[in-house]
Amino acid sequence: MSSEQEAESIRCLVAKVGLDGHDRGAHVIARAFRDAGFEVIYSGLHKAPEEIVQAAVQEDVDVLGISILSGAHDTLVPKIMDGLEEYGAKDDTLVLAGGVIPEEDREGLKDAGVAAIFGPGTSIEETIEFVRENAPQR
Repeated sequence: MSSEQEAESIRCLVAKVGLDGHDRGAHVIARAFRDAGFEVIYSGLHKAPEEIVQAAVQEDVDVLGISILSGAHDTLVPKIMDGLEEYGAKDDTLVLAGGVIPEEDREGLKDAGVAAIFGPGTSIEETIEFVRENAPQR
């Protein structure tokens, strides 16, 4: 399988959780993922954790990218992780978080199952490479 075919088989959900209304970063990463050959679904704004879990499960995504700038990451992201676990999808989904997440909160999110956290200034290439190297194989 060529690397382009591999990339095309990676299904990603880029999700905005909670009351966070800033979605420029989510749009930038969704477009970059598409340009890299990934199949991308965008959740839209103001989604509850349960809605994101439902979308991830129904769309059978390999990667869930959670964009959050509201400061509620320590509450909302673990709810998403718990929901993925309830549906048996936690181990089959590479979960990423992006946004302004303080260093002291990152360990807790990783303990909940978030594979990587990409903050402001992270290169798009670094994020794409991480997905290519770590997305579950179909």
